[in-house]
Amino acid sequence: MKFSLFKTLWGHNDSIASGALLAQEAGFQGIEAPASINPDIFNQLANALDEYQLDYICEICTAGSYVPDRHATPEEHLADLDRKIKHAKSLNPRFYNVMGGCDAWPLAVQIDFFKRAQEVADKNEVICSFETHRGRSFFNPWVTRDVLEQLPDLRITCDFSHWVVVCERLMDSEWDIILQAAQQAHHVHGRVGYDQGPQVPHPAAPEYAEALASHERCWQAIWAAQKNRGYDTTTMTPEFGPDGYLHCLPFTNAPVADLWEVNRWIGDRQRNNFEQWATSSNNTR
Repeated sequence: MKFSLFKTLWGHNDSIASGALLAQEAGFQGIEAPASINPDIFNQLANALDEYQLDYICEICTAGSYVPDRHATPEEHLADLDRKIKHAKSLNPRFYNVMGGCDAWPLAVQIDFFKRAQEVADKNEVICSFETHRGRSFFNPWVTRDVLEQLPDLRITCDFSHWVVVCERLMDSEWDIILQAAQQAHHVHGRVGYDQGPQVPHPAAPEYAEALASHERCWQAIWAAQKNRGYDTTTMTPEFGPDGYLHCLPFTNAPVADLWEVNRWIGDRQRNNFEQWATSSNNTR
């Protein structure tokens, strides 16, 4: 099994082409970003992917931005999903990473929504991977578990940093659910959360070593499950980001870390960790 890294454009404030160049120089295999409805930005993304020969993961938020429209119906979410899948198809995404649904829906509505969302993906002949994200349907481990038990073919993107802050604890306490989620994990967002926030100031800081180690145990469980399921490649997007995630100093609002340096650090570390894990896994077969 191979390991592929994708650079998020979230928090990248320069041109798309410059982001693609950074990804290529860092040995990343692709870009993860929305397909803008602005034709000029859409074409910039298309040109950058082609020029730098990068793979693409299309990010979709249904019925709103990262936080959904609280009053949007499941039908509106599904229509938005279908529209955004079609819009991005010419970019030939490897798959679509979907922040879908709403945290406030009852469980029966959640299950029905994801059943129909998978039907939308199947109708469009694409792969959708649904993210564990605050504000969205998969905002905590237990709702996610209950939906996955009913829909065993659904694919998910595991960003466990969201669960850590929602639950106010590292996910070792929910290891049975981590192992269950790993069986349906398609993609990983490589961000480290801690009990009071979705993003540590810097994952290399020794005061957050326990949080880093916990997330790495979760990611390794996903690699093992994907290998057993026959995956030839595992994908990760290091996704430390701005917008309240990145710690800043009071009054000056000066960031405490450089986002690309942090994302490159976590990417390089996990690439090395994967190589060590793969070697160990092959030697113990």
